[in-house]
Amino acid sequence: MSETCRRCRITIDTYECNGCESCVSLMPELFRMSEATGKAETVGDIAPCSTNLDRTAAVCPQSCIAVERL
Repeated sequence: MSETCRRCRITIDTYECNGCESCVSLMPELFRMSEATGKAETVGDIAPCSTNLDRTAAVCPQSCIAVERL
């Protein structure tokens, strides 16, 4: 099974998120900005695992994106 076929659970620590929008810029299909809080949120909790998802979590300046392989 290839890496892109696996599923991942994505969570954001909204307390730590500073609203920089880096995740939204890199992967708008998985992340969006909440109008209510001004912070990032996931479009869905589960997504295909990918190198881009890992990179997006890694570049978060607050390290508030967690990617759990299922």
